[in-house]
Amino acid sequence: MGRGLIGTLVLIWLLIGVFAAWQRDYFDSGSANCATAGTIALTVVAGPLNYGGVNPKVTDCKLPEPSSMGSMEMRVS
Repeated sequence: MGRGLIGTLVLIWLLIGVFAAWQRDYFDSGSANCATAGTIALTVVAGPLNYGGVNPKVTDCKLPEPSSMGSMEMRVS
């Protein structure tokens, strides 16, 4: 019974975060980049904290680059 209650609380927490992101019009912005996605994700995870003054923003994010090592072949026998 405890796991069901915790799962329900987590779901409500995240739904409040989605509602906060919707209120801030993050889903209506035309730009789709790493910083926008990061800001939306942080807002959702912050949940009800958004209504307590938390306003997470991602302004600059660096995505990892693929390895510059030569190609490696995998052999399955």
